[in-house]
Amino acid sequence: MNNEYWEENIETMSREKLQELQLQRLKKTIGKAANAPYYKKVFEENGISPDTVQTLADIRKLPFTVKADMRANYPFGLLAGDMKDAVRLHSSSGTTGAPTVIVHSQHDLDSWANLVARCLYMVGLRNTDVFQNSSGYGMFTGGLGFQYGAERLGALTVPAAAGNSKRQIKFIRDFGTTALHAIPSYAIRLAEVFEEEGIDPAKDTKLTTLLIGAEPHTDEQRKKIEKMLGVKAYNSFGMTEMNGPGVAFECKEQDGMHFWEDCYLVEIVNPETLEPVPEGEVGELVLTTLDREMMPLIRYRTRDLTRILPGKCPCGRTHIRIDRIKGRTDDMFIIKGVNVFPMQIEKTLMQYPQLGSNYLITLETKDNQDEMIVEAELNDLCTDNYIELESLRKDITRQLKDEILLTPKLKLVKKGSLPQSEGKAVRVKDLRDNK
Repeated sequence: MNNEYWEENIETMSREKLQELQLQRLKKTIGKAANAPYYKKVFEENGISPDTVQTLADIRKLPFTVKADMRANYPFGLLAGDMKDAVRLHSSSGTTGAPTVIVHSQHDLDSWANLVARCLYMVGLRNTDVFQNSSGYGMFTGGLGFQYGAERLGALTVPAAAGNSKRQIKFIRDFGTTALHAIPSYAIRLAEVFEEEGIDPAKDTKLTTLLIGAEPHTDEQRKKIEKMLGVKAYNSFGMTEMNGPGVAFECKEQDGMHFWEDCYLVEIVNPETLEPVPEGEVGELVLTTLDREMMPLIRYRTRDLTRILPGKCPCGRTHIRIDRIKGRTDDMFIIKGVNVFPMQIEKTLMQYPQLGSNYLITLETKDNQDEMIVEAELNDLCTDNYIELESLRKDITRQLKDEILLTPKLKLVKKGSLPQSEGKAVRVKDLRDNK
């Protein structure tokens, strides 16, 4: 490593060499996957072997893997390695069906920790930093994923886990925390508790770096978080099926997330036709693992919507950059024939300094008509003047209509009146009769 790169030879590898490495690892991955009961059957039915892939473009000859496949083969139908080599498993919550399970060997965990360390080093963290993690340490990968990555980096780690905001702040101040990992909605909640306690995080702590992810958020929300906490906030991308955090991460340029292509093959496809979209166009992210032994995944449809950013990054890293996640195909809701993503609502609301950061979208049926109600919290400094508030409400409503092409019913509510969550924020309640 040097002052800029954790692994310079990999992070700045030429595109030609990087693609050669990907092809080599893809063939090896297909060979490993063929040992899994699920993939063995799929490969036999489709005549697939490592020789099927002679170029990276040949990945399209392989079928997609979806979450339903993982659930149907729960728990170990996609296990390609020998169970005696398994040392840990993680799973999703499984709140809407059988959970998705990922089993790791020691190699898999070492590779994962190294990727997270690479991400942290990229945004300026070093072994002199104090890293505090406000993620849970159960089956959720954000806890142990960041923990092992920060330890690999050599930072002093504070495994604070989720919740208890006053305790989090005490640790930040007492231990001299310089870097914090938190989901965006909780970062905002933490900033509010700082304010309630009369503590200025910019002046009264050593906090300089925030790592955010796990839930979609707009750049407007990121900027609000940076201002509230006095930090630089870096966006991250990960999911249990791909290990967890460390799959892609922003560099100091804060212009897209570098996808670690030595470990993942990235495709962006049209979610309806499943054909590749041109570079720069938004589509569904499809991923193939390239450095996982126990449970490799082939062409996994993430349901996340993003695009590959064209051009080279000034940081010198050659791995592609993806744009922030625009939303998920399964987050989208249809109302009055219009496709709406919650991120579109957030993008508009975050433009108004009179508003706080908490909002809720409720869909309900009245008189046989679907209706969308958007409740947005005001900030503490907003006026109580009815005329000014009504003018603000009308202005925001117009902006929302321009963004989503229909007119919601907007309610401006007092700060603290909407439910608070220290886990992932619930932004949409669908109460419609025909949902």
